[in-house]
Amino acid sequence: MPLQRDAYMKKYKYLISRRVTQAIVLFLFFGGNAFGWNYLRGNLSSAKAFDILPLSDPFAVMQSVSAGAAIAKDALTGALIVLIFYAVLGGRVFCGWVCPVNLVTDAANKLRRYFRLDSVWQSWDIGRNMRYWVAGLSIVLSVILGVAAFEWISPIGMLHRGIVYGIGFGWAFVLAVFLFDLFAVKNGFCGHVCPLGGFYSLIGRFGFLRIGYNKDKCTSCMKCVDICPEKQVLHMVGKQSGPVLSGECINCGRCVEVCDDNAVTFSSIYSK
Repeated sequence: MPLQRDAYMKKYKYLISRRVTQAIVLFLFFGGNAFGWNYLRGNLSSAKAFDILPLSDPFAVMQSVSAGAAIAKDALTGALIVLIFYAVLGGRVFCGWVCPVNLVTDAANKLRRYFRLDSVWQSWDIGRNMRYWVAGLSIVLSVILGVAAFEWISPIGMLHRGIVYGIGFGWAFVLAVFLFDLFAVKNGFCGHVCPLGGFYSLIGRFGFLRIGYNKDKCTSCMKCVDICPEKQVLHMVGKQSGPVLSGECINCGRCVEVCDDNAVTFSSIYSK
């Protein structure tokens, strides 16, 4: 049993690490509300760490600015801190390691694979560039409506607030995301629609943390491509070695875990 457990932990170390990270972030936010802890107070749109360091969602701040709202200095500072952090780290690390909706969409896609729904009916083809159009539309609607448009309907914010502050009507939106990913579009919300994911794709495209691919070690089993929620970023598999340069990669590490050839590893944009 210990050997099986060790093998499981090694095989799924990044998946386990992601879940632990997501759980810790949620627990710290929950503790800030329920117990008065000062590790993280607020929510994913606007928070403070240790009652000192401001943290703000830069996309939410962009929408508020577009809506004509007066932005506090702390909010601007917090947005800049978060922006620099993810820009330097690279890719959509927020999406894979922090965002609570990732738990919902991963569960939907696991069920989708288990019941082999892809062989039952064809998914809608809405294109992965849709998220960039939705991001742009969110800014335009913020200007027109005078409110941060996406924040009003964001399943990310609704799920986070539901966990931290208590269940509300927002769970209906979260259920809609789950059903959308399960029945309509594979990796639908995170991979095609979410404007926050599109925003982080753009700012994280030059960060240093990358997935690296070594063609010389590859046996072209394509397990990495099959498991990847953003398959297009692994276009080099079977063709040429190199790092994943697309900012659409969420750095989840699932491709690393399923590769038995050690051809896919965490790397750097500077690796050859």
